[in-house]
Amino acid sequence: MNKSFWGIIVLIADIYAIIKIVQSSASALRKTLWIVGVLLFPVIGFIVWLLLGPGGRK
Repeated sequence: MNKSFWGIIVLIADIYAIIKIVQSSASALRKTLWIVGVLLFPVIGFIVWLLLGPGGRK
């Protein structure tokens, strides 16, 4: 598959993560740090958020 397809998938995943982070009950500082992490490291940041982020571990 071409690179633009994967780029769109990563973009959708990151937007989903950011929306969920903003909607979470975490503190403003934690939300900000998670959003910065997802934006700076799109693929790794999303995976780490998915595993460890707000609501990731239950």
